[in-house]
Amino acid sequence: MMPITKNGLARIRRQLVLLQEGFMAESFKIDFQPYGKVESGDLIIFVGDDLKPTPAVAKQIGSKAVDLIAKAAAAESFKGKAKSVMTIVVPNGLTVDRLIVIGLGGEKERADVDFVQLGGLISGRTNGKAATAVLDLPGIDVSPEAAADIALGVQMRRYSFDRYKTKKDNGEQKGVTRLTLSVADPAAVKKVYKARESVLQGVTLARDLVNEPPNVLGPQEFAARAQALTKLGVEVEILDDKAMKKLGMGALLGVAQGSVRGGRVAIMRWNGGKASDKPIAFIGKGVVFDTGGISIKPAAGMEDMKGDMAGAACVVGLMHALASRKAKANVVGAIGLVENMPDGNAQRPGDIVTTMSGQTIEIINTDAEGRLVLADVLWYVQDRFKPKFMIDLATLTGAILVALAQEYAGLFSNNDELAERVSAAGKATGERVWRMPIGPEFDKMIESKFADMKNTGGRFGGSSSAAALLQRFVNDTPWAHLDIAGTAMGSPQSEINRGWASGWGVRLLDRLVRDHYEG
Repeated sequence: MMPITKNGLARIRRQLVLLQEGFMAESFKIDFQPYGKVESGDLIIFVGDDLKPTPAVAKQIGSKAVDLIAKAAAAESFKGKAKSVMTIVVPNGLTVDRLIVIGLGGEKERADVDFVQLGGLISGRTNGKAATAVLDLPGIDVSPEAAADIALGVQMRRYSFDRYKTKKDNGEQKGVTRLTLSVADPAAVKKVYKARESVLQGVTLARDLVNEPPNVLGPQEFAARAQALTKLGVEVEILDDKAMKKLGMGALLGVAQGSVRGGRVAIMRWNGGKASDKPIAFIGKGVVFDTGGISIKPAAGMEDMKGDMAGAACVVGLMHALASRKAKANVVGAIGLVENMPDGNAQRPGDIVTTMSGQTIEIINTDAEGRLVLADVLWYVQDRFKPKFMIDLATLTGAILVALAQEYAGLFSNNDELAERVSAAGKATGERVWRMPIGPEFDKMIESKFADMKNTGGRFGGSSSAAALLQRFVNDTPWAHLDIAGTAMGSPQSEINRGWASGWGVRLLDRLVRDHYEG
């Protein structure tokens, strides 16, 4: 374990300040209150495709307002479709500034409503100083969990990353400064929402890490961000070049050697379960910037390669979420942190590296570097911790975008039960995965004439052959690989993500742990 120096402690304190700034940048407050009359600000209510609010809401707003909704809907061709919104300014019969009517659609749409996305929709349609959303939804049972998810979506929508802008965009709509959610049981919702706040902080941390510029967030600085989790009770070890060389991590070090900024491995441990319980493990690819190395990438769009550490960012965000909500599980998070640069000392196509496992890899393309980093970290985790399972996350291949666009992450696994649980968590959170093939055909693609394997199997089936290489470093441990190249950075804007980095994976994996692995 690398000792923490005085300079290291100072750096950690600076990282904590940055995190606090990120979480506290906006003076926004969200409240949970019982149903009651709303006198001012924005009032948000919901209707189905019949344009009728629930009887309780209709009674609350009065018959004049109900008639006004019908008249305004006819004038504006508002039909109550899912996610449609109609705004009535200074509504007759009410003292509020605006009446915002959100459509929920028909019976089918209401059965499949995504409460987190609905929260984002609410957040994006409000302005002014205060708003109240009455969470009495026609045809939908809003449980405390559902209400807490709506609040989570509200907060996720509000995220922005403008730390380096000297002039803030005053024209950008940030929404209200106070939002009240009217619910049936405020106390129950508040209790559930405490855990959602932990998840929110984890997502925010992951987003911040991915958004940071690469000159600010190198391997050492990233390791310091992981080290900051000690404040939450997470045990953190940092392996430097010397420690990794002693362990024989030749694949990871081969990638790192082209940069003047040395590599790091951060190992985070949250011990919230029984001492006798095997841990569960999450591993992240942390290439803080990827030029492609000697096999250099085209210049256009290379700036996006600051996000090639999104897998590591997710793992750090997840560990924050689990520790913050005091998850009853033993969890290991491990991230390999490197910068892939075309220095005179960089590795070359044709080089052969020896991994920690003793297996050798021929370098065909230095831009297929993430699998080299993961190979050593996967082996280290399975060898040292003997976990129940391992899940790795990596922005690993462009090929996964060709297959799944930016709608799903690619899921590869050697264990059907684990794969099914990950898929279910993805469906529940909206962070969807699609299982992809991995087998002997793809394993054959990475056979090498000169080493045990080569680091790329060619253009066809690129995501599967990359996963096949990773599988050689997990032994018999149940394992899943998530290729998040399409979902974690540059992801499409949605109701809950208006920025470049989505923080993808934190909610999915927190849900996986919560549903199946807490005692």
